Amino acid sequence: MARVLTGLDRLLSDSNLLKELEGKSLGLLVNPTSVTHDLTHAIDALLAKNVRIVRLFGPEHGIRGEAQDMESVVEDYDPITGIPTISLYGHTLESLQPSSAQLQGLDLVIADIQDIGSRYYTYVYSIGLMMEACGRAEIPVWVLDRPNPIGGLAVEGNTVLSGYRSFVGMQPIAVRHGMTAGELAHFFSKYGGWTCEFRVIEMSGWTREMWFEDTGLPWVMPSPNMPTNDTATVYPGQCLLEGTNVSEGRGTTRPFEIFGAPWIDARELKQALRQHSLPGVAFREISFRPKFQKHADVTCAGLQIHVTDRVAYDNLGTSFAIMVELRRLYPDDFMWREEAYEFVKDRLAIDLLLGDPILRKGIEDGQDPVELAHATGAGRTEFDAQRAECLIYS
Repeated sequence: MARVLTGLDRLLSDSNLLKELEGKSLGLLVNPTSVTHDLTHAIDALLAKNVRIVRLFGPEHGIRGEAQDMESVVEDYDPITGIPTISLYGHTLESLQPSSAQLQGLDLVIADIQDIGSRYYTYVYSIGLMMEACGRAEIPVWVLDRPNPIGGLAVEGNTVLSGYRSFVGMQPIAVRHGMTAGELAHFFSKYGGWTCEFRVIEMSGWTREMWFEDTGLPWVMPSPNMPTNDTATVYPGQCLLEGTNVSEGRGTTRPFEIFGAPWIDARELKQALRQHSLPGVAFREISFRPKFQKHADVTCAGLQIHVTDRVAYDNLGTSFAIMVELRRLYPDDFMWREEAYEFVKDRLAIDLLLGDPILRKGIEDGQDPVELAHATGAGRTEFDAQRAECLIYS
C-alpha cells in the first residue's frame, strides 16, 4: 500500500520548516482529523517540537468534534491541552471568521483539517475565511494539505449562483470538486477573494486517482456523522436530503448511506428507482429508528445505498432520482425543509445546497433526474478552467 505523507507529517520531518517556526506565536485551526500517520494530534506533535502554540481555533463541530451539525460551539479552552480556544462556529454568521482581536499577538496561523471533497462540507470555508481575516491582519497562513478521500479526478455538479451563497456553498465550486484543501486555498486566493500571504505544505506520495484507503493513512472521523469513507463516497448527493423532511440517516450508525421516513413504502421506492438504471449502486429495503434529529425515536422505512462501483456511481444522479421519486410517490408527505439553515432564513435549505433554484423546480416538475443533475451550466465551465490552474498534484 502507498504511504502518503500529509502536510503535517512533512512539516514535522523538515528541519528547515520547523526552524521558520522558532520564536513565533502560533494559532492552529484544527479538529480531530489533525493527526500524524501514527495518530498523534498536531497540537501535541508541534508542542513536542517546542513550537509555541498560544491559541487554537475550532471549526464546525469543535476542536475535538463533540458537537453535532449546526450546533453552536462555545469553547474557551481545549479540554485536553488547556490551550485557549476560539470557536469559529458560534451563534451568528459573524462567528465563522476570527476577529482582529482574536488574531492579535499571532505571528502565524497553521490550518490542518481533513476535507471530504464536497462543496457542502464547511471546513474548507473555515480555512478560507481564516485566510481572509489573516490577510487583513497581515498574518501569514500555512495550510497543511491532506488527501481528498473520494479522489481527485471526478468532478460533479453545478456551481453556486451568487444569490445562494451560504456556509454550505461560499465559493463557486462544483458539488464534488476533486480538489484538496491546499488546492482550494490556491483557488480561494486566486479566484475567491480570500487573499493573504499563505503557503501550502504539500503532501508527498498522493496522486489523484487515490481513494482514502489507498493512502495508508488512518481514518479519523472528520465530523460526528462521517464515520467512514463509504459515508464520504455518497455524501455529495445524499447531503441534499438535509434540505427535505426525509431522514438522511443522522441518529443512526450509517448516516447518508441510509435514508427514510415514516410514510415511505420501501419496496415501492426501490422499484421506482430501478426504472432509472442508475450505475454502480444497489438499494436494500430497510427500517430504522433515528435516535436524534428528524423522526427521532420513530420507525422509518427506507433504503440503504450500497455502492457497487465507486467509479461508475453517479452521486448526484442517484440522489436527484431519490428526490424526484419521493416527491412523485408521496406528494402529500414529502416537503422541503423550511427552517433556517446555516444562518440563512430567507432561502430554502435545498436551494442553498443545490445553489440554483432552477434545479429544485426541475425536481418538483419531475424532470429526468440524471439529466437534471448533469445540467451544470456556464459556471461549471468557468470553474473547470480555474480549477485546472490551481491543481498541485499529478
